[in-house]
Amino acid sequence: MKREDGDRLQKGLAPGARLVSREGDLWRWDGFVARSEAPKPAAVRLEQRARLAEIEAEIDRRTPQAEAAGKAHRDATGRLNTAEAALRDARRGPVDAERILGSAREVVERLDREASRRDARAQSLDETIARFDAERLEAEEALNAAQAAADGQGASQDQTSILAEARTAAGKARETAAAARTTLDVERRERAGRANRLESLIRDRGDWTRRAEGSGKRMDALTADRAKADAALLAARDAPNALEGKMRGLLDQFSAAEARRAKSSDALAAGEALRAETDRAARAADAAAADARERRAGIAARLEAAGERLTEVTERVRETARVEPEALGKQLAEEAIAVPPDAAGMEAHLYALERERDAIGLVNLRAEDEAREHATRLEAMRTERADLNAAMVKLREGIESLNAEGRERLLAAFEVINEHFRTLFAALFGGGQAELRLIESEDPLEAGLEIYACPPGKRLSTMSLMSGGEQALTASALIFGVFLANPAPICVLDEVDAPLDDANVERYCNMLDEMRRRTQTRFIAITHNPVTMSRMDRLFGVTMAERGVSQLVSVDLQTAEQLAAQ
Repeated sequence: MKREDGDRLQKGLAPGARLVSREGDLWRWDGFVARSEAPKPAAVRLEQRARLAEIEAEIDRRTPQAEAAGKAHRDATGRLNTAEAALRDARRGPVDAERILGSAREVVERLDREASRRDARAQSLDETIARFDAERLEAEEALNAAQAAADGQGASQDQTSILAEARTAAGKARETAAAARTTLDVERRERAGRANRLESLIRDRGDWTRRAEGSGKRMDALTADRAKADAALLAARDAPNALEGKMRGLLDQFSAAEARRAKSSDALAAGEALRAETDRAARAADAAAADARERRAGIAARLEAAGERLTEVTERVRETARVEPEALGKQLAEEAIAVPPDAAGMEAHLYALERERDAIGLVNLRAEDEAREHATRLEAMRTERADLNAAMVKLREGIESLNAEGRERLLAAFEVINEHFRTLFAALFGGGQAELRLIESEDPLEAGLEIYACPPGKRLSTMSLMSGGEQALTASALIFGVFLANPAPICVLDEVDAPLDDANVERYCNMLDEMRRRTQTRFIAITHNPVTMSRMDRLFGVTMAERGVSQLVSVDLQTAEQLAAQ
C-alpha cells in the first residue's frame, strides 16, 4: 500500500490488524504509528552509548599522557632542585678550599720564620758549645799540668788552691757543656719535628692545590650541568604550559562530553520513560487484545455451540413435528394468537403441547439427590478451605515466632561475638579498636555484616582498606571470637601467619595458646613459619627420603624437650 493511504485506512482496521507500507511505515489497529524514517529509541540509545564509550575511551587514553607529563614535570623539577643544591655545595667548596689554603700558607710562613730563628739560635749554641769545649780542654790541660807539677814538687798551699780553682772551673765548664748539649739535643729534635711538619704542610699544600684544581674542574662541570639544567628547566617550564593547554583542551572536551553525556542521559531517561510508558501501553493493549481475542474466541465457541444446538434442535423438530422449524414457528405463532375454543381444537392444541413436552426430553429424577451431594461436597470444600486458612495463619504465626526467636538469638550471639572480637583485636594489635556492624537492613535476618577496625595510630575504617597482615590478624580475631562464643573441637588454620612479621606471629601464637587453654579446641595450623612451628605441640611433614617415595614424618616437640632436658 501507499504511505499516504495509511492514516485513512487505519481507522477501519479490525482489532489485532496492522498495515505496512512499502517504505516500512507501520499502522496498528490501536492507533500506534511507526514511521520508517523516525530513529528508533534503541538506535538512539545505542548511538548515545557508543558516543559515551568513545568519550570515556578518549579520557582513559589521554589520562596516562597527562599523568606521564605531570610525572615528567615533577622529575624535571626534582632534578633541577638537585642540580641547584649541588651547585650551591660546589660553590661553597672552592671558597672553603681557598680559606683552608690561605690558613695553610700562613702556617707555613710562620713555621719558616720559626725555623730560621731556631737555625740562628742553633748556630749560636754550636758556637757556644765549641767555645765551652775549648775552655774545657784548656782547663783539663791546666789541671793535668797542675797535677803533674803537684806530683813532682809536692803539695803546697798555693798549688792546692790553684787545683781547687781549676777543678771548680772544670766542673762549671762541664755543667755548662752538659746544659749546652742538652739544649742542642732539644733544638735538634725540634728542628727534626719542624722539618717533618714542614714536609707535611708542603704535602698538604700540594693536596689542597690539587683539590683546588679539581674544584675548578668540578666548577666547570657544574657550570655545564647548570647550563643543561637551565635548558631542561626552560623545557620543563614550557612543558607545563603545553600540558596545561592540553589539559584545558581535554577538560573542555571532557566538559563538553559530560554535557553531551548529561544531555544523552536526560534524553535516554526520557526515552526510557517514554519506552516504559509505551511498553505499559503496549502491554495494556496486548492484554486488551488478548481479552478481546478470548472474548471473541468465547463468542465464537458459543456461536459454534449455538449453531450446533440449533442444528440439533432443527433435526429434532423435523423428526418430531415432521415439519420445518420455520413452519412450526409460524404455526406456534398462530396458535399463540388464537387458541381454538372447541374441544377438538383444544385436544389438538393439547396434543401439540404434549409433543413439545416430549421434545424437551426426560425428567432427571435424581436432581434433588445430586443437589444434596453437591451441597455436601461444597460444605466439605468450605470446611477444608477454612482448615487451610487456619493452617496458613498458624504457619505464618509459627514463622513469625521463629523469626522473632531467630532475631533475638542472632542479636545475642552478635553482641557476644562483637565483644570477644573487640577484646581479641586489642590483644592482637596491642591496642586500637574494632567492631562488627549490621548494614543494609534494619532486620538482622536480612542485614549484611561489615567489619570496622582501627589499629593503633590509624582511623576507623572498613576491613577492605587494611593491609594484608592487618586483615589476617583481624580475621583471626573474628574467628577466635566466634570460637569463644561457640567452641568447636577442631579448628584448621591454613597459612594464616603467611602475611605476618615475626612480632605479629608471636602475638598470633600467644593467642592460639590462650584459645586452646580457654576453649579446649585442637588447632591444626598449616604453616611454613619456623616461629609458629616452634610453638606447636606436634609437627607433621612429608619428606622424600628416596626419589619418588614420599614419607610422612611426625615430631612430638614436648617429648623432644623432655628428652633434651634429661
